[in-house]
Amino acid sequence: MTLTIGILGAARIAPMACIRPARATPGVEVVAVGARDPERARLFAEKHQIPNVATGYQEILDDPAIDAVYNPLPNGLHGFWTLRALDAGKHVLCEKPFAANAAEARAVTAAVESRDRVVMEAFHYRYHPMMIRALEVLDAGEIGTIEQVNTSMCVPLPMPKDIRYQADLAGGALMDIGCYAVHLWRSLSGEEPRPTSARATKLRPGIDRAMTAQLATEEGVTGRMECSLLSARLLKLSAKVTGSKGSLTLFNPLGPHVYNRMKVVTPSGSRVEHFPRKPTYDFQMAAFRDAVERGSEFPTTPWDAIANMEVIDAIYQAAGMEPRTPTKVG
Repeated sequence: MTLTIGILGAARIAPMACIRPARATPGVEVVAVGARDPERARLFAEKHQIPNVATGYQEILDDPAIDAVYNPLPNGLHGFWTLRALDAGKHVLCEKPFAANAAEARAVTAAVESRDRVVMEAFHYRYHPMMIRALEVLDAGEIGTIEQVNTSMCVPLPMPKDIRYQADLAGGALMDIGCYAVHLWRSLSGEEPRPTSARATKLRPGIDRAMTAQLATEEGVTGRMECSLLSARLLKLSAKVTGSKGSLTLFNPLGPHVYNRMKVVTPSGSRVEHFPRKPTYDFQMAAFRDAVERGSEFPTTPWDAIANMEVIDAIYQAAGMEPRTPTKVG
């Protein structure tokens, strides 16, 4: 069997997140791309050797030869087109964030519950051996009871007209790179936090270019989340978990194919572990294939997405901002 995938939109992320991983994963093939601009879709298909070009998103969904869609559209369109894909009977690999807000995530998840389709949120880092090993260390109690978690996701995007800064497309630093920082915090702590305070640095009214939040759980885990697309903190991709007996530090969990390091400090000493320099997206694609073909379980489910969006909404509110809203279609 071959899992055939159609791409919604000629997004910059698609080659790295879908096309190359599909070619590296046995039993997966990208067979079509559709975009609002047919010429852009044609050029994209030609460049990346995709055999079929659709006249738009709906033509991808209507094609019976396509099993699944990859949805890398702007944040505010994720929910709408995931729902349309489900209506068409397609499996969906949806880029993060899963929806514009928690309410939309719940609506999409309700649709998933009534259909026998796989819908995966593309938190690709979660499928890499680095993250799997980190969770093994924490679950084994090597650093004791988790007391504090700090995550940082800061990258440079000095392009103020980019779609990631557009309010009507559900943009903002917290929605873009920040959703990773929230998800990583939740994954490492194993708990659901709520912000005790938050501060946004704005590019313009309603759009955050950086965000920091103090987080706490009912179980007593505390810590901090920070993210930025445009700030003095140019590049920082890391996390630290402090426990009652030691600590675990991750360097570059988002792009471990470039470089990675995990340091574990315990009462018996410290050690550093490194992991395969294979792209996170390859592991994610294999997991998506296995979920579709074998019914294999996976961590970044729609239900997990609801919990992540609830934290994001709460951080926006704690920072005195409104949660994002879906993009109006039609």
